[in-house]
Amino acid sequence: MIQEWKVVRRPRRAPTLVSMGTSVLSLRMDGELLERLRHHAAKSGMSVQDYVVRTLIRHDFDERFQAAVEETEKFYDGVT
Repeated sequence: MIQEWKVVRRPRRAPTLVSMGTSVLSLRMDGELLERLRHHAAKSGMSVQDYVVRTLIRHDFDERFQAAVEETEKFYDGVT
């Protein structure tokens, strides 16, 4: 069974401390995935919406951090 779920981001202090306004992300997922997300969110004491947003923010940070590490390694690779 496919269930539709919408994430609505309200204006808050963003992790980067830059006001980003309001955005809407609509997701379509099966019921099993939604139940797993509910379970993980509950263990963290969060709503499903907040859990998904925090997971996406963490993933984005990890990617940006890894890119910065790779750039630094390229820079220092040429320095002896």
